[in-house]
Amino acid sequence: MLPASAFLWLAPVFAGSLPSDPRDFVSVDSKTRFTPRHYTDLKGWEARRAALRRQILVSAGLWPLQPRGRVKTHRFGSVAKGPYVVEKLALETLPGFLVGANLYKPAKLTRPAPAVLVAHGHWKHGRTHHAEDYSVPALCANLAAQGFVVLAWDMVGYEDTRQLPHHFGDAPEELAWLFTPFSLQLWNAIRALDFVQSLPEVNRFQIGMTGTSGGGTQTYLLAAIDERIRAAAPGGMVSATFQGDDVCEMAPGLRVGTNNLELTSLIAPRHLLLVAATGDWTRDTLKVELPAIRSVYALYRQERRATAVMIDAGHNCNRDSREAVYAFFRRALARRYLCAAAPRESDAVPLPSREELLIGEAMRAQATASRAEILAAWKAMAIERTASMSLEQLRERMAAVFGVSMPAQVTVPESTPELVLLRTDTGTPVRARWVRPPTTHASVFEIVVSPEGLACEECRRLPPDALPLRARLLVEVYRAAAPPQPFRLERATFHRTVFAERVQDILASIRYVSGFAAEKPVKLSCRGLAQAWCLLAAAAAPPGVSLELDGGFEAGVTAGLAEYLNHPGIAYAGGLPVLFRLSSRGAAATEPAVTMGK
Repeated sequence: MLPASAFLWLAPVFAGSLPSDPRDFVSVDSKTRFTPRHYTDLKGWEARRAALRRQILVSAGLWPLQPRGRVKTHRFGSVAKGPYVVEKLALETLPGFLVGANLYKPAKLTRPAPAVLVAHGHWKHGRTHHAEDYSVPALCANLAAQGFVVLAWDMVGYEDTRQLPHHFGDAPEELAWLFTPFSLQLWNAIRALDFVQSLPEVNRFQIGMTGTSGGGTQTYLLAAIDERIRAAAPGGMVSATFQGDDVCEMAPGLRVGTNNLELTSLIAPRHLLLVAATGDWTRDTLKVELPAIRSVYALYRQERRATAVMIDAGHNCNRDSREAVYAFFRRALARRYLCAAAPRESDAVPLPSREELLIGEAMRAQATASRAEILAAWKAMAIERTASMSLEQLRERMAAVFGVSMPAQVTVPESTPELVLLRTDTGTPVRARWVRPPTTHASVFEIVVSPEGLACEECRRLPPDALPLRARLLVEVYRAAAPPQPFRLERATFHRTVFAERVQDILASIRYVSGFAAEKPVKLSCRGLAQAWCLLAAAAAPPGVSLELDGGFEAGVTAGLAEYLNHPGIAYAGGLPVLFRLSSRGAAATEPAVTMGK
């Protein structure tokens, strides 16, 4: 979903001039006001859902998720608190990396109980924070007293989990492997769910999750990618006007073409409660966000499963908000629909002190892995994932890391004075010119890409030995109005790089030419810096597209490859070895896919 201003490119088309490029003037960030998209087709939505789930996991460096063993757990004692027991424990989510947590269990259980994961927000004391406007202990203790097994765990850099600071992941090697706060926290949430599901006290088919602010972000993201979460209650973060701007809420490519509202819709048709407040950016939930999300639930005929509550307060998880959550889980997980009165928070339920929840020195003695060692464990997991992937999965991941895709359709406006290819999915134009137009007898279809674009004189000259049945299209890919900016996390979260935008344009030209070529060969003939762009385009394109590098790798292409290698996630995607493997997969058996010209 893009802001409404993104579609101003249509006006010049209708005026009969060359369309302007929306990439030149659309800038999206965490505080952009998005126009909700309403869906009417289930098949189309489910294709979109699959792509968005992959987008989340790729941004986290976790796609595709691999089979996982049991979570190694370190236990540090428990204390009885009347109707429940609270235990101190640590989850070893990576070798040597420990995440502090508390497990709240009803004192008396006669059968497996429903469970709730509680992710905390950016309040000072995290999972132990107790104040009038926000209390994790009150939420967890009351849920446990009502019969739920509850797990609350630390964000990275909070309370007991201090092996890494909350702000990390900006070093070149960490970015290359997508080792970031967002990635690690999503992985920690997945492993927290694995742990809870494995408990004999838990009914594995009745697991919910809640959290507020940054915890709300973790809630809708985990529920979006993992259907084991059967009911989700994100608080204070599902908004069309604010997307979250903490480092753990942003990741390269995470919200390119989307936002929190659409990502939360991935929870459909499972139970959902949006906890909103009159005093923050969720103030319009009842008239904006909830109807948009319900349009997705309507595709499953489950509109009633998407609900919302509006609390008259500022940004919070206060008593009123918590009581709305109790009632939601009682209905969605405990299946107690006929309760005469909604469950209330009881002052008779004793709350644990901060000292009873913190692990302290005992955990620090075991959490000895350094930042470099934790990164090494993350890299080893990524390398193992790459080794297990099929060629098609490698292609999907490489394309998703850069946020590029083959368009389903490319149109050519008849009103423009020259040939322009328009992607129907993004509205981005590509100027093009047939150097040798296609005929019914053409046997080879060539796309020529050069940094000079349509001004490339050499590209327009056909060599004497050119195949007479070769059609040739010269294209001009995106030229940024300003030089590429240094890496900024917020911009990378919402925008493709200039490099990727150029690759998008090459893919659009491949789609256009493929309409003429049918089953005949399509070749990319690329010069200078365009060789780097074409490598990725050939890797992201379907099999059958081959690549010709005019003159071999010219010295100037080094800058283009350096730009490529600096892209976040390149190491996670397999680096240049996988890139060359993918760009070579579409060639005929009788000729190399990457052809070095003389």
